Amino acid sequence: MSKPGQADNLLAQIPKSEKKGLPPVHLWNPDFCGDIDMRIARDGTWYYMGTPIGRKPMVRLFSTIIRRDGDDYFLVTPVEKVGITVDDAPFVAVSLQVEGEGEGQVLRFVTNVEDEVVADAGHPLRVEVDAESGEPSPYVLVRGNLEALIHRNVFYQLVELAVEREIEGEPWLGVWSAGTFFPIGPQPE
Repeated sequence: MSKPGQADNLLAQIPKSEKKGLPPVHLWNPDFCGDIDMRIARDGTWYYMGTPIGRKPMVRLFSTIIRRDGDDYFLVTPVEKVGITVDDAPFVAVSLQVEGEGEGQVLRFVTNVEDEVVADAGHPLRVEVDAESGEPSPYVLVRGNLEALIHRNVFYQLVELAVEREIEGEPWLGVWSAGTFFPIGPQPE
């Protein structure tokens, strides 16, 4: 189901009243129509039929109809549900705004598709460490069960803000945001 123009047809199915805010994709349960040749690369670039989608407003609109069910990602409209490939996370946190300091600090992330999210208990930060390379992959929950990979430069900013806190008797580095402490990693010895 990867015909030229299919992406435009998918967008045309979004009700006009939904285009102002985020559509309620969690409420839509259309039949699965198959996979389309759309991929979101780890760096946040969206591809259709192997070609980067250069129109930022189109990428933004697609980003509002993405849904994750289990480990699979879909673009969903009221009448169609199509599978897409996501290399890592559907979004990338590309900037960080810091308000306040200490336990009262608030961290606001902006994604590559212009979503804004404050790290808090409902939008936690987490860090996965690659077992082979030891490289960290930090994420922030944006909405539903959709995460943003935190860009390396933004992660460096978080590391600069890190403070030590004991967790289960062990010293950890982490950051505060909206009254919640988010561990980044164990304190180096």
